[in-house]
Amino acid sequence: MNDEAMTAPTPASSPGPDVSPPRTSPEEVARLSQPRRSAKEWIGIIAVAIGMIVIVVYCLLPFYWMVVSSLRLPSMGRSTDFLPRPVSFENFAGVFSAQNNFGRALLNSVIVSTATTLLTLVLGIIASYALARLRFALKGLVLAVIISTSMFPGVIMLVPLLKMFTGRYVWFPFDWLNTYQALILPSLSFALPLCVWNLTAFFRQLPVELEQAAMVDGCTPGQAFRKVILPLAAPGVFTTAIITFIAVWNEFMIALTFGSATEMNTATVAISKFTGVTGFDTPYGTIMAAGVIVTVPLVIVVLIFQRRIVAGLTAGGVK
Repeated sequence: MNDEAMTAPTPASSPGPDVSPPRTSPEEVARLSQPRRSAKEWIGIIAVAIGMIVIVVYCLLPFYWMVVSSLRLPSMGRSTDFLPRPVSFENFAGVFSAQNNFGRALLNSVIVSTATTLLTLVLGIIASYALARLRFALKGLVLAVIISTSMFPGVIMLVPLLKMFTGRYVWFPFDWLNTYQALILPSLSFALPLCVWNLTAFFRQLPVELEQAAMVDGCTPGQAFRKVILPLAAPGVFTTAIITFIAVWNEFMIALTFGSATEMNTATVAISKFTGVTGFDTPYGTIMAAGVIVTVPLVIVVLIFQRRIVAGLTAGGVK
C-alpha cells in the first residue's frame, strides 16, 4: 500500500452539513424558563385588573364629569351628555366676575393654607423631635392625648371659639372675627396632631448615633439637628406639609364660621355662595368651573411630588 492510499481521507472524516442546534436568544431562554401560570393564577390576575379599573373609574368619573360640565354652555348646565357640545369657556369667565369675588377668595385660601402649613411644620417638628428623643414620665400619655385631640368633631369647637374670637371672654378681649388669625389658628387643631404623630414615628427611625457622631465632630445639639437630622427627615416633613396644605385648602366649616365677610371668604366658601342670573337659580356650570380651578393645582402638585410623598409615607417601613 502506497503513501497516498494511507493519507487519503476516509468517508467518515469528510465534512458534512452543519447539524448543530440553533442558538436561542436570552429573551427566549428567559421566557421558556418561566413557569406557566395555572388557571387559578390567571383568574386572580384578571380579578385584580378588573378591581383596579373599577377603582380608577370610580375615582376619576366625578372629576371627569366636573370638567365636562364646566366646558358646557351656561344654559346647558344640567345636560347629561358625556361630551360638551359645543365646548365653551363662558363658565370660567363667569367664575371671576365681579359679583363672585373669586380672585380674592383664592388669595385668601393661599394665605391661610400656606401660613397654617408653616406653623404646623415649625411647631410639629419641635414637638415630635422632643417626643422622639427626650425621656420623661408619661411620654406615651402625652402622645396619646395629642393624637386624641384630632378625633373630636370639629363642630364642637365652633361655639367656644366663636365666643372667644368675638371678645366674649375676659381673658381674651380681642375681636378676631373675619381676620386671618381666626382662620389659621383653628385649623391647627386638626393639622398639628397629625403632624406630631407622623413625624414622631419618623424621627424614631433615625438612629441617635448620627447626632452623637455630629456632636463628636464639633456640632452643637441644635446644629446636629439642623444639619444632619432635618435633611434626613425631609421626606416625612414634605409629606406632612402636602397633607396639611390639602386639608386646609379644602376646609369649609371653620372658614364659613370665622370668615363670614365677603372679603375674607376662602375659595370653598365663595363657591358655596355662587348665584345664578336671577339670584335664585343654581349656576351648575360656574360651580363646576370653580371646582376645576381649585382642584387642578392640587392634582398637579401631587403628580409632580408623588415620589417624595410615597417615600415619606413608606419611610421606616423596612429596616
